[in-house]
Amino acid sequence: MTKVDEHRKALAALDPREWRGYLAANSNLPGPRGNLELVEAFADLAEPGLIRALAAADDEYEATCGAAGLGRLLAEGDPQAADELRALATDGRWRVREGVAMALQRLGDADMDGLVALVTDWAAGPSLVQRAAAAGICEPRLLRTADAARAALDLIETITSTFASLPPSRRADADVRTLRQALGYCWSVAVAAAPAHGFTRLEWWATTDDPDVGWILRENLKKKRLERADAARLDALRAIVEAAGRPRA
Repeated sequence: MTKVDEHRKALAALDPREWRGYLAANSNLPGPRGNLELVEAFADLAEPGLIRALAAADDEYEATCGAAGLGRLLAEGDPQAADELRALATDGRWRVREGVAMALQRLGDADMDGLVALVTDWAAGPSLVQRAAAAGICEPRLLRTADAARAALDLIETITSTFASLPPSRRADADVRTLRQALGYCWSVAVAAAPAHGFTRLEWWATTDDPDVGWILRENLKKKRLERADAARLDALRAIVEAAGRPRA
């Protein structure tokens, strides 16, 4: 029995009015890592009313659980859940934003075409909404087909283009830095899922002189998943990036 299964069993044995107490007692917070297995178990079982109550909660862990639960409602066809998740994508609490990414991945597990349509729409949104879209689709288990991997690459390239168009005056803003951080790993996930196309796209970005794009490239080129995908092209790309000698952001 997995930890998620254990939490499902424990929640199922409780009156729903006791669930918030169980979440508080088992959140692992304060601490470096919240209990994500419990987040998943809650999202699997909770009724819509409780999901929405927690999504609106002041408590960060409860709101994270609520955000993840909205992903189940979205996958089940709830027409309001997408708008609620988009609003939570800009929440100031980073764990809540992670709950949104988990929610989008839950949609992808059930309906990859639906996820692609949603994140394509979100790619035109503000930086934190773009960050949610990128983190949501760039999950290895979702990118096992050529179409899914290509969709992730298209999304990340679109978002990177938008990022690169931002003026220097915006680059230090917290929301933009958060997006940059996500792009610093999302590219590697998408490229590893489709190396032939992905490395070609990274090679194009390696020719730009934007220091923040350079940082994004260097961060991705550290990832072991790219070495496993194509070590020779990775080495060549590293050489291109270092030879460019662009200022470090």
